[in-house]
Amino acid sequence: MIPRAVGVNKKVSSLWFGPRQSGKSTLIRSELKNTKYFAVNLLESDIYYKYSKDPSQLRSDLIYQIEKKKIQFIFIDEVQKIPQLTNEIHNLIEKYPRVHFVLSGSSARKLKRGNANLLGGRAIIEHLMPLTKNELKDDFVLEQVLQHGSLVGMYFDQREIRIQKLKAYVDTYLREEIAQEGLVRNFELFHRFIDVSGAYHAEIINYTNIAREAGSSVKTIQNYFSILYETLLAFELRAWDKSIKRQLSKHPKFYFVDNGITNAIAQRLNDPLDAATRGKLFEQWFINEIRTWIFYTKKELSLYYWRTERGEYEVDLIISKHQKPVLAIELKAKKKVSRKEVQSLLEFKKEFVKTRAICVCECSVPYSIEEIDILPYNNFLENLENEL
Repeated sequence: MIPRAVGVNKKVSSLWFGPRQSGKSTLIRSELKNTKYFAVNLLESDIYYKYSKDPSQLRSDLIYQIEKKKIQFIFIDEVQKIPQLTNEIHNLIEKYPRVHFVLSGSSARKLKRGNANLLGGRAIIEHLMPLTKNELKDDFVLEQVLQHGSLVGMYFDQREIRIQKLKAYVDTYLREEIAQEGLVRNFELFHRFIDVSGAYHAEIINYTNIAREAGSSVKTIQNYFSILYETLLAFELRAWDKSIKRQLSKHPKFYFVDNGITNAIAQRLNDPLDAATRGKLFEQWFINEIRTWIFYTKKELSLYYWRTERGEYEVDLIISKHQKPVLAIELKAKKKVSRKEVQSLLEFKKEFVKTRAICVCECSVPYSIEEIDILPYNNFLENLENEL
């Protein structure tokens, strides 16, 4: 198993969130392998039906494991399948403070909708995302990540197998299972929305336009986006503004957590990527790298994009701390960047003079254009601790 940048804190109970195939189960089992632990996998049909029929049975089973088998850790895999179990887990944490629970979930939505007890204050929240460049090290291949992503369950497969797995991921899990989990009434409309969403990654979201394109209401489209967010398959980037009120009123940008998912939806897993599409995928991949690093290091940083009122200038990524921009980043999927291509950063600097502004691209060595540093993406990501 490839070493991950995060691990299980064995001194406290934890709730792990992350998209399917990000490696949660593999990581947790590996971290617990030298301890006395008991696992409950709710993806197994017999286990699922046993506890869905009678959630209290979990309490009886685990008390036996704790008291008779002297189990130290309890691992509940895909806990969102039966949200009611969290009440039993809460009670057991209270009763057996020296026993720690490790829970995994690929849907915050189902836990919330099931009125789950999220163990506030009794379990820390952790995230596990697709493999990062720093985790992959010498196995990192930019073109593969841009086209097929880096979900741990398929990254090391042969190309054809990766493609088939990604298609199945979208067709079986995203279109069917998530539609059912999200209480979608109109499956045909939801499937049409998924097709449309694949074209909107790294774009500013206008719900009215998408509703018109999908043939639906704005409210329904907003709900469908929330399903993607709460099942941890996508996220939004809000527009930066000094005023929080104005931030909330502006349209967000939309991103999937993995390029392989995006390209499977858009049916471009086989053919070479055109320059414009490759540029958007480079942007999506890089922002996911930064977002994941923030999750893993627990830095108090927030991510935004910046755009002028008329839309003539836009900066891909603003990293802020305590509501102050500390770094502005423009992303270019090319080896040479011109002054024209960093004009948005120069405009940003006029308003935020003290904020460092850089352009991250595929160049081999750093250089500068006026006050803007042009940096190779690999150097920047390998030195994130120093950069931020």
